[in-house]
Amino acid sequence: SGNVVFFEGDPQTTHISSVTGGVKFSQKKQTLSGIKFTTFTDDDRWLFLGDNRLSWTSLNTYSLGASSTAAGAENLKYDYFRFYETAYHKVKPGLFVGLGLNISDHQNVRPGTGAEATWDQSAFVAYNEQHGFNTGRQTSSGTSIGLSYDTRDNGINAQRGVLASTTYRTFFDGFLDGNSTWQELDFDVRTYKKLTTNARNNVAFWFLGDFVTGGTPPYLDLPATASQEQRSARGYGEGRYRGEHLLYGEMEYRGTLTNNGLVGLVLFLNTTTVDNAATKEKLFDSFAPGAGFGFRFLLNKRSRTNLCTDYGWGKDGSRGFYLAIQEAF
Repeated sequence: SGNVVFFEGDPQTTHISSVTGGVKFSQKKQTLSGIKFTTFTDDDRWLFLGDNRLSWTSLNTYSLGASSTAAGAENLKYDYFRFYETAYHKVKPGLFVGLGLNISDHQNVRPGTGAEATWDQSAFVAYNEQHGFNTGRQTSSGTSIGLSYDTRDNGINAQRGVLASTTYRTFFDGFLDGNSTWQELDFDVRTYKKLTTNARNNVAFWFLGDFVTGGTPPYLDLPATASQEQRSARGYGEGRYRGEHLLYGEMEYRGTLTNNGLVGLVLFLNTTTVDNAATKEKLFDSFAPGAGFGFRFLLNKRSRTNLCTDYGWGKDGSRGFYLAIQEAF
């Protein structure tokens, strides 16, 4: 993985920009690649956001809702292409309005290794049969409108300020091979506070929501842990909890262990709640909490970019190790 940071204008009036990307190979025979960027033009006149992925991967699928058990997991493999691009224009300092194009395409969906015998009984197949979706390919394509308010001192590793954004997406049946017409509303709020004047100890808060507001999305495009925001729900794997509506909250302590700031430590707590209309499970009926710790190794002092290593635990024995560049939020 790699990371590039730069300023397109005067740093006094222009937010820092960044591009991250890479190719990863896993012991699960996954190949994951992608590029994400946040680019501010001179004087923050324009903001461009991109989240683009190309993967040959797999994941476990479960019943919907936060009370789903790991015992019913079924593995599936698929090829994934994601193209999420949004252009924002500044309407006043820190406030942006934007339009975007969103494509999420899962191709060659098939049973994972050892899952062939129980494939027809999986929650994934049951959802598709209920709503008339093809199990072999699932695509959502559409447009979006967004509003973003950003007063952070540094979007890569903030010590103060607020990010508050919301996006409304409409996907269309037949548009760029889209399978259904449905709508989605998500919001993302992050705030940061110094605990000491020298900024060696900070605390960060993250709250996000992802809601299907109309229509029926394909199973693989339903709101899920670590889906829209890949760094959320540390302690769980991608897609562990999935449903029509999702709420997520996290608090993280960030401190430095060395005087020069080279090595740091984080402690985090998070929780997720998801609903399931089929079983009448509502938000806040069940929760999926997570907790963990991590170390930070400073890669660039000016941009405050860190190499991040985290270990997280969730309920029912869930756990995971996470390696990344830049903070989780």
